[in-house]
Amino acid sequence: MFKDFFIGFKKGQKAFGENIGIVINSILLTIVYIFGVGITSVIGKIGKKKFLEGEASKGTYWLDFNLGKKKMEEYYRQF
Repeated sequence: MFKDFFIGFKKGQKAFGENIGIVINSILLTIVYIFGVGITSVIGKIGKKKFLEGEASKGTYWLDFNLGKKKMEEYYRQF
């Protein structure tokens, strides 16, 4: 009798914890998205910052590879 009670209690606690975790994670991720991505986007639009380079009307999205146009010293310590 007690064993069945504790087994059921353990399953109930586990299900409750998983459900609470889903709710809390959804709320926290929504808040992070709104404040992190939303505010960054608004500030970027105010400052007319383009986060993605290139134009949609181009025939290709590849960037030019200008390997020979820089001095050799500019290739050292790129990071």
